Amino acid sequence: MHYRRLGRSGLKVSEISLGSWVTLGDQVDEQSSIELIHAAYDLGVNFFDNADIYANGQAEVVMGKAIREIPRSALVLSSKVFWPTMPGPNGRGLSRKHITESIHASLKRLGTDYLDLYFCHRFDPDTPIEEVVFTMDTLVRQGKILYWGTSEWRAWQVTAAIAAAQQNHLVPPVVEQPQYNMFHRRRVEIELAPVCKEYGLGLTTWSPLYYGILTGKYNDGIPAGSRASMESMAWIRDRITPERVAIVRQLGEVAADLHINTAQLAIAWLLRRKEVSSVITGATNVAQLQNNLEAAEAIEFLHDDVLERIEQILGNYPDED
Repeated sequence: MHYRRLGRSGLKVSEISLGSWVTLGDQVDEQSSIELIHAAYDLGVNFFDNADIYANGQAEVVMGKAIREIPRSALVLSSKVFWPTMPGPNGRGLSRKHITESIHASLKRLGTDYLDLYFCHRFDPDTPIEEVVFTMDTLVRQGKILYWGTSEWRAWQVTAAIAAAQQNHLVPPVVEQPQYNMFHRRRVEIELAPVCKEYGLGLTTWSPLYYGILTGKYNDGIPAGSRASMESMAWIRDRITPERVAIVRQLGEVAADLHINTAQLAIAWLLRRKEVSSVITGATNVAQLQNNLEAAEAIEFLHDDVLERIEQILGNYPDED
């Protein structure tokens, strides 16, 4: 496993990390989830991503149980705040009240005294950016979080937060967590890349396999037990279009020529970007986890001619943003 700095910060994260969305506390049972986290740690993963909204908080509970047997100092744990998790009009968003109450709830579920990373899960137009930055700065000074960042924010929103922090001598965000994959790339490559370069922001990207479609497992239909087969994830089926399947088939040919699989090609393609500190992957079993982690070794195969071939395949498909 290779480790990368989170932007210009001193924090180092595994270049491939394990996420919790849909899997922990939901698609994967508790014991299997614990075994998966332990396996990831044994294979060199140190960054484990979570959010208070995942499985209605159960993902944090399961992860909390799993990390009891792992030295806390060896882990980089994250969670997020924004979506409704509490009753009443203040039970969502990025107000000082909701952030403060949410961090306490997340720490309790995870069974830890602090988070390494705390993300604002979306931009909140109802809360002044200064209030968000002041609140995150307070949590850093209290030792409840070490670093903070944003998730799915536009470039101008991120720079506004950085400006507010600089003007008031507060701790700025150091990381953004956007969706980034072969079908969803414009925001990272056009909007966020310049911000990363200018301000030293790191990226921890999610959905590298575009909800599993880039693995090729949906090329011939929807397998039983897959995410798209779940009623709660039925919306994925609308994204499995003939056009996307055709592209994935062509990418599969590229991968085969490199003696890797399509999922590894898709992850390696992301890791080639210097702005990317870590690619957050999901897995329902250890075999999937190992397959994803092996993608890091595939970066060496992505020569200019291979990247040009990929661009030709992707070039005529409109980016989803």
